[in-house]
Amino acid sequence: MVELTMGNRNNIVAIIPARGGSKGIPRKNIRELAGKPLIAYTIEAAKKSKYIAKIICSTDDEEIALVAKTFGAEVPFLRPKELAKDDTPMLPVIQHAVRFLEEKGLNIDLVILLQPTSPLRSEKEIDAAIEKLIETNADSVVTVHKVDSHSRRFRLERDRLLPLQEKYFQSHQEAPDLYALNGAIYIFRRDTLMKDNTFYGEDIRAIVMKEEKSIDIDTPFDFFIAEMIFLHWKGEFVGEKN
Repeated sequence: MVELTMGNRNNIVAIIPARGGSKGIPRKNIRELAGKPLIAYTIEAAKKSKYIAKIICSTDDEEIALVAKTFGAEVPFLRPKELAKDDTPMLPVIQHAVRFLEEKGLNIDLVILLQPTSPLRSEKEIDAAIEKLIETNADSVVTVHKVDSHSRRFRLERDRLLPLQEKYFQSHQEAPDLYALNGAIYIFRRDTLMKDNTFYGEDIRAIVMKEEKSIDIDTPFDFFIAEMIFLHWKGEFVGEKN
């Protein structure tokens, strides 16, 4: 098991995937959010981590590469076009980056996937997730946020409203707390990724983040909400206070 010591921090690598194409929001990863390119917030959070030694941006886009370098990430390669399509899964993208780094002689124990679309995640959540993985000896740690378990969900057949499931809890008190992945942090062991061919493994642990910090930017409305948080609630939700 990897020990959390400064001597071993060289084996902890953060990978930030940021391809050039984006249908929902053109040039999303470098679009300005509250005065900085979107990707800058993720790079800066990774730089403040106590444990991350290398921050790698995996991109197919030269402009994104330049912005990422400007804010302190390394861009040792341009991602192959076949790994930068709209329907490209994330798993081979991260495996490609790890394979490239290992071929250059880097020893890797832990990999941290940080998506630039989660700008409100801070170094505190990153370090807490790393520490949880080490302390529990888990295969992976992900961030989640609590979702409303009391709302009844329905589906539509034409204009007819039908229940999504047959059984409902009789009261709010009977309903369990439910959580969803928020996409902000995924941490996994190198062998889980490269040998088991998965991000997760069998033992998956979680760090719970506030809903306000869990925004995952995918639409112009998401971008607007994130900017409002930065401009009006920055002191409460970003940085020192959690």
